[in-house]
Parts: sequence; C-alpha cells; structure tokens
Amino acid sequence: MLPTDFIGHLASRGVLPDGQSADIALAARAGDGWSGNIDWGAVTKLTPTALADELAAFYSCSRVQRDDLVGGRFAGAEMSTRFLRECRLFPYENPAGTLKLAIAAPIDKETLRAIELALRQPIALTVTTSDDLEAALSVTLKADQHDAAPEAAASPREDDLDNLRDLARGAPVVRALDDMLRLAVEQRATDLHIEPDGSMLQVRLRVDGMLKTIPSLPVSMAKGILSRLKIMAGLNITERRLPQDGRARITVSGAEIDLRVATAPSMHGESAVVRLLRKGAGLVALDQIGLGARDEGILRKTLQAPFGMVIVTGPTGSGKTTTLAASLAVINEPTRKILTVEDPVEYQIQGITQTQVHPGIGLTFASALRSFLRHDPDVIMVGEMRDAETAHIGVHAALTGHLVLTTLHTNTAAGAITRLVDMGIESFLLASCARAIVGQRLVRILCDHCKESYRLTATDIAADERYAALGVHVGETMCRPKGCEWCGFSGFRGRKGVFEVMEIGPELRRAIGPKTDANDLEAIARREGMTTMTEDGVAKLRAGQTTLEEVFRLTMSL
Repeated sequence: MLPTDFIGHLASRGVLPDGQSADIALAARAGDGWSGNIDWGAVTKLTPTALADELAAFYSCSRVQRDDLVGGRFAGAEMSTRFLRECRLFPYENPAGTLKLAIAAPIDKETLRAIELALRQPIALTVTTSDDLEAALSVTLKADQHDAAPEAAASPREDDLDNLRDLARGAPVVRALDDMLRLAVEQRATDLHIEPDGSMLQVRLRVDGMLKTIPSLPVSMAKGILSRLKIMAGLNITERRLPQDGRARITVSGAEIDLRVATAPSMHGESAVVRLLRKGAGLVALDQIGLGARDEGILRKTLQAPFGMVIVTGPTGSGKTTTLAASLAVINEPTRKILTVEDPVEYQIQGITQTQVHPGIGLTFASALRSFLRHDPDVIMVGEMRDAETAHIGVHAALTGHLVLTTLHTNTAAGAITRLVDMGIESFLLASCARAIVGQRLVRILCDHCKESYRLTATDIAADERYAALGVHVGETMCRPKGCEWCGFSGFRGRKGVFEVMEIGPELRRAIGPKTDANDLEAIARREGMTTMTEDGVAKLRAGQTTLEEVFRLTMSL
C-alpha cells in the first residue's frame, strides 16, 4: 500500500497511479495520517513517468534518467540484490562523487536510515522510473546472471526416479532454473523455451515477439531442470513420454508471476515452454494500444451500445486480451454489472467479476457463460470462442440485451464472420448482433534511446521494391534500429498494435449471408472507410515507430 502522506499529496493534486484506487481507498478508510475525500470521477491516472515526476516533487529532489544511473559508480555492491529490486532502489555515486539513492517508489525514513548505516554516510535522494531503475540494475548486475553455469556442470546421475528427485532439489539445478526465470522476467520475456539439443540444453526467450538465445547449459542438467519445473507445476515427474500442462507461481523482484508450463517429448529428451504472465499487470489505456483516431472513435462508440457483440481477432500472442481489458476499463462503471470468463485471468480489474476456466472440474467457457446469464449482467467478456456451443450462447446473449466482448483466431476482421458461420451460427443472427470486429497484430517498436532517422533516396526505393508496394516515396523520413543496452542491442523495445476496425453498418449487415466471402465483406468495409492492418502499419512506419521489415513480417501476408 502507498504511504498515506504520499496518498495525500497525490489526492491534493487530483491524480493517482493506475490500479491504485483500492490502496488509496483502504488508506483513507484507515485514517492513518490522512482522511481526505476523493472524487473518483475527477481523478487522473498517472503514467509511470508522471508518477516519477510526482515522487520528485513530493521529496523535493531531482529526476534522473537511466543514463545518469549507469554513468555513475554503483554503490550497492554490499547490499542484497533482492532487496534493491523489491524496494526499487539504486545507490550510486554521480560523476562529482556525491552518493545518491535513486528510487522509483516512496521510501520510508527507517529504510533510508538503514541504507545510510549500511553505506556509512548520508545519502541524497533522486527519482527515476521503474523501467529505468530496473534497466540500470540489470546492466550493473549482468555478471551475476551466469553464476550457476560453472556449478551446473555436475556429473550426470543415473536415470532412476530417486536420483531424478534428488537432482531436481540440488542447488545447481535450483539456482540455474531460478536464474533463467529471473532473467526472463527482467528482459520482459513472454515465454521461456528449454530445449535439449544433443550436446547442450538450449534456452531461448521470446521478447517482443521474437526468440533470442541466452547462454546454454550442459545437457547433463536437462533432466534435473525439467523435473524441477514439473515439481513446481504439480506435474507427474514419472511421466516423460506424454505431453503435460501445469501451472506455478513465483515472485521475482516483488512481482508475482504466474507460470504456465507445457512439456513435450522430443528426440533428445523432454522440452518445455514456460509462459510468463505478470499477475496484476497494469492496464494499458485504450488510447495507448496503438489505435488510430478513427478506429478508436468507432470502438468507443460501440462499447457504449446497450447490446450486441464486439469481436477481437488475431493469432495467439497478438494482444487481443490487452485490447479487451482496455475496452472493459472504458465502460467499467458502478452502474454496470460486468462478468468475464478467461483462460487465464491476465489483468485483474477492480469492480469486475472475473472467472478463470477450469476444465478439470467442468468449468468451461460454455458452462460459465451459461451461468452468467442468470447473474443479471450488463456486459459479458468471453476470453475466447473456442467451440460452437460457446459461440451459440454468446450470440444469443448479445441478442437478448447484453453487450458481449470476445475473441476469435482469424487472420482478418472480415474472416471472423465466415469463421462463426463455419461454427454453425446462422448468418442472419450474426448480422443482427455483430457491431464491430477488430483485427490486430503486434509490431515491434523502435527503441527511443537509439533509433536513427534517415531520408529515403531514389537508390533506397529502387533497391527495395517493398517501398513502392506500400506507397512510400523518395524524400520521406524513416527510422531504423541501432541497438543499445536499454533495448538489449536489438534496436527495439516494446510492441504496439496495428489494427483494422470493421464497423458493421447497414450495407455490411445486408451483405452477411450463409455463403458470404470474407474478401467481399472487406471490400465493402474499405469503401466505407476502414483502413487495413497494412495501412495502419504504414502510418506507424511513417511516424518513425517501426520499420519496413516489421510491417511486412506481420501484415503483408494477409
């Protein structure tokens, strides 16, 4: 919970950090040092940068950037790395030799005094963002990430179950797996891939949608690490011939991380993929996910409808859940009853009743959705329409006075109509209930710290025919990746959506039939002003946010 004196400072300015309403309400109720009233309707949600600015104003100290931190001498070598990460602290000496303590969250007097005693001198506060502080810690403590590798080369054990259990509990295996998971969290990875490959154990991270290799481990550790993962995820350690799925939860740098573990047999032994879901991850506002002005206006208008269906489409990992969560945040008001059924619950939203499916006990999307209709909802969000039964219940809910938000796995927005018809939904029912369909992909965004701008020449256009295909001309300014420590020398940091929003107007409703072709629907939508994902990608290319290769990689195959 935020300190009450800092809460009072924020409330007096009419702002609060995103997702902190509950903390502030609890503090206000407790009356510990502050008991002001909050007009929640007038409160402005703070971005991380704005929160850092408020911290600097509260403590009357200077704001610093990542470069200021890594440019000084790290002064926390004698302090616990876990303590620094969990409390979001970075002690350093600036070039003038002054001892500073960079903070990214409020700090109490006792903690500050303890740090001064540990460093044996007074310390001055500075403020930075959580991202900048974490990046500075990662750069400074990079050498610690490979400590487990030398110890990992323990002699292989015999392949019997008792030794396998002992190996899974051994310090080298535990440290190696912990370090891999910590590195995955620090580098913002969404997935951790562990793959035995003959003479080594290959480890890769999926960061911003792309796989990157990290230092491999001896193949002798494979059985131990896989067994350790199975123990954590509650899987059967004795079964190595069949795929298994399980879940676990860990805490890294004070953040709770849900792990979805999937194992499968391969030619050289078992492989595993670990999906990392940040529990309670902060919501992204609808105006921050990358929607153009027209598309955002259509979506906001549709979300205010009393009934109907809004469908978000795209492949796995294209940001559909983030778009739905941002949409729910727009209409999340005390006057609306909102129910969701998801697998898993990635964003916890205050004021919304969220349910996670559990097929093992019969709690599926269809059964949860059927029960929701008896709970007097105004809005229902279905994480995914995986089967015909769920689709039928969802469509009928949209026709009987409920606003239904859901996702489908299709390549384009228009493809959602033909997909639902293939699942057995009557076309006239779809024409009646569908209000808007959002197609999306995620493109990598160029790192703001190191991207380079350049002006296209005739030689550039002639050398790459893709520019002409996109309608880009000589003289336009583009940006390209360079690479720095902030982005892991990839040139990219973060992803943003490219969208196409198909509003179902009168002409499209008339065109929806049992044998409707997706290309025909898309042609009608484009005549009515819809921009495709490729066109939205080109707009972001011209804005210097991404590259030609990214636009082609994700949209030109459509």
